[in-house]
Amino acid sequence: MSDPIPDNPYVLNEADITEPPTHWLKRLGYVGPGFILSASIVGSGELIMTTSLGAKAGFVTLWVVLLSCLVKVAVQLEFGKHAIYSGDTAFSAFNKLPGPRFGKANWSIWTFLLLMILKFFQVGGVMGGIVLVMKLALPGVGGSLDSWLWCGVIGLSVSLLVYRGYYAPIEKASIVLIGLFTLTTLAAVFLLSRTPYAVSWADIGGGLTFHLPAAAVAVAIAAFGITGVGGDEIIMYNYWLLEKGYAAKTGPRRETEEWVHRAKGWIRIMYLDALLAMVGYTVVTAAFFILGAAVLHRQGADPGGTDLIKTLSSMYTETLGPWASGLFLGGAFVVLYSTLLSALAGWSRLFTDVFAQIGLLDFKNGPQRRRIVAWIAWVVPVLWGLLYLKFENPAYMVSLGGIATSAILLIVVYAAIHFRYRLLPHSLKPTRLYDVVFWVSIVSILMVGVYSFVQSLPKSAATPAPATATEQVSAKS
Repeated sequence: MSDPIPDNPYVLNEADITEPPTHWLKRLGYVGPGFILSASIVGSGELIMTTSLGAKAGFVTLWVVLLSCLVKVAVQLEFGKHAIYSGDTAFSAFNKLPGPRFGKANWSIWTFLLLMILKFFQVGGVMGGIVLVMKLALPGVGGSLDSWLWCGVIGLSVSLLVYRGYYAPIEKASIVLIGLFTLTTLAAVFLLSRTPYAVSWADIGGGLTFHLPAAAVAVAIAAFGITGVGGDEIIMYNYWLLEKGYAAKTGPRRETEEWVHRAKGWIRIMYLDALLAMVGYTVVTAAFFILGAAVLHRQGADPGGTDLIKTLSSMYTETLGPWASGLFLGGAFVVLYSTLLSALAGWSRLFTDVFAQIGLLDFKNGPQRRRIVAWIAWVVPVLWGLLYLKFENPAYMVSLGGIATSAILLIVVYAAIHFRYRLLPHSLKPTRLYDVVFWVSIVSILMVGVYSFVQSLPKSAATPAPATATEQVSAKS
């Protein structure tokens, strides 16, 4: 069991100081922030974008998905460390980054706000996925209700849960159900061996060649941004660590031997939390990708438009039988709804902090912060629903958000480097192995971004103009 969470975890004081547990079983009682991210990741990344990438490109892009899951965690750890030893929120830290300021806010905050426009499309696509699930799961009632009514019901329910403060128990239940859904997905992958869609080691090996077909560049960029922990989710991790009490239990920075001991102890628990979550979402990601590549790609199926959920459900019916359609729909609802819930809980904090950095409120003022969080919890789902009703293409909408997530990740990388080499106390300096992994993470993120951009440039010398135009059109569809 973990200790009670401080009343206002964003304000550090001596009364909340707690020694970190040393036994690994007791440490497990304090994990959780990483799994909140996992609840957010699975819906838009694994369920939609990963299977879409597998369906469109086949096994050849398996390396993109695995690299995306594995390399970002070191950047996440650096953000986590900064939250613990400084007690700063992510955007409070961003506001101290070098570079121009516009008004009271740093360039990084304004850039984040612009990129979040595309992120609204992403979560609007997730809401649309839930609408499609409800229409298929309840053909009598669900089919007769218009999409805008379903958007209203879904948006109202998630707003009530976040606004009323019932997020924690719903989150715990969602994580349990996601675990059950993940086991079902792993069973579906295992049962592929008994179907015409059996996966061979040659298929897996072909996906680790680091080749990226030109036609798959756009969806690969989106998948790299969304799968694993994304740029905005790394930012959210800061708030979940603070609200779990990691920084409050460490106490205000004193540079004493006792403070350093506590900081190192809580940082070790944060490492455990992040790595356990990474193992979980990497396994889920690989499972969804294999299903998409083995079943949907070989069928020539394109999981897009309003047939998204119906197409994805064929991954289960082809491997487990027709009865599995209902199982998939129930699991898909849990996964997508938990994503919507955790996204709204996270966004309400992110935007409240952004408004605070612009100068509209005091984020550390508990009543004021909670009032704005509640207001955002009512407004944001309305915008998600309106965007879905306008475009009604969840896969396309999620891919737009993935591109924005990749761009946000570049800001996050810059901030992580600044945290590591300009702000980290000497007493908390990591080992050389950590720094090696940290830079492998950063270089991998930058290389994939640059490579994807270069691959997306027109190849007029290699391909006649009409063919290239056709390929570009098909890649967008």
